[in-house]
Amino acid sequence: MKALVVYDSFFGNTEQVAHAIGRALGPQEEVTVLRVGDVEPQHLAGLDVLVVGSPTRAFSPTPATRKLVGGIPRGGLAGVKVAAFDTRMDIDQAPRILRALVKVFGYAAEPLASRLKKKGGEQAVPPGGFIVEGTEGPMRDGELERAAEWAGGIIASQ
Repeated sequence: MKALVVYDSFFGNTEQVAHAIGRALGPQEEVTVLRVGDVEPQHLAGLDVLVVGSPTRAFSPTPATRKLVGGIPRGGLAGVKVAAFDTRMDIDQAPRILRALVKVFGYAAEPLASRLKKKGGEQAVPPGGFIVEGTEGPMRDGELERAAEWAGGIIASQ
């Protein structure tokens, strides 16, 4: 299985999740984990699995992540299992107004998953969201293990 895990990260939390997912997907010879700015067109060729992750910023993926996914040609992910994840704060600990806004606008993973499917990818697992303490982290205890379990669902979809 040739897999690519792409992420953007501001405070290192999404990067940690991406690496946990990459380790869970398989050996380094088969799985590449890259920051979004390091992805070249050849990295997207011949993939079996593409996982894309972003921190949730203003209820959306980062601009760099949107640009990467937007640059994939329509149908360019045909035959590829795709999955999307984000890092997010615990909404139950957020101010009431923010909780209301999240209900309306959501998180980064859902629109990423939708865009990947529009590019021809087959969704391997539902979008994943992993909790960051506060706005900058660290990751909540157990979230990296939960990310590895989520990645197990991608493997099972093969």
